[in-house]
Amino acid sequence: MMAFRTFVVACGFMAAVAAFAQTSQQWRDSLTVLNQQIERHPHSTDLRLKKAAVNIQLEQWEYAAEEYGNVLKIDAQNPAALFYRAYVNMHLRQYALAKNDYETLLKIVPINMEARLGLAMADEKLGRRTDAMDQYNQLVQMFPDSAVCYASRAAFETSVNQYETALYDWSQAITLQPKNVDYIVTKTELLLQLEQREAALKELENAVQRGVPFGLLRDWFDKCRAKRH
Repeated sequence: MMAFRTFVVACGFMAAVAAFAQTSQQWRDSLTVLNQQIERHPHSTDLRLKKAAVNIQLEQWEYAAEEYGNVLKIDAQNPAALFYRAYVNMHLRQYALAKNDYETLLKIVPINMEARLGLAMADEKLGRRTDAMDQYNQLVQMFPDSAVCYASRAAFETSVNQYETALYDWSQAITLQPKNVDYIVTKTELLLQLEQREAALKELENAVQRGVPFGLLRDWFDKCRAKRH
């Protein structure tokens, strides 16, 4: 569940770096060039953002966080630096720092799904369940046509044993993205966990009728049928 939501928060990341894949050595070569350019233009936020993005590609999380900090010293309200420093701090398990950056960003850009989702995740990691739920509820209210928002809230609700509301939200997510196999499988798994075997099988059958390839759900059909015997 958390991996899914982390991926969502990171969406759009590759826009900050080259659009094509590079080897580790090519990224290091890019980093060398960027460092040289930054020496000549130390106040260029564009160059520093690019360098931080390469740091992330190389999983140099601490260097990336430092570079985003340098950008924010130049431009304290730079949205990209706030968002990606929060993203980096989530990787570093610096959840309080990430929460602060997400909150700052949302004051600048209140209608930002990825930042609000990140804030909800930070609150969740900090054990602030009520705050996390408030953020997930706001996400659904702000973006009622987003399957991601419903799925994210469903994942959180499952983690706090709110199974009935989680099933509702998985259903909403599936309604919005009827062929999303991850959503279908996750809802099926929850139904099986709750011993609602017939409902789980019906969920899979409905998915196939909507055009989801049977082969993608074969293992889950087998699990449902095994449970019935």
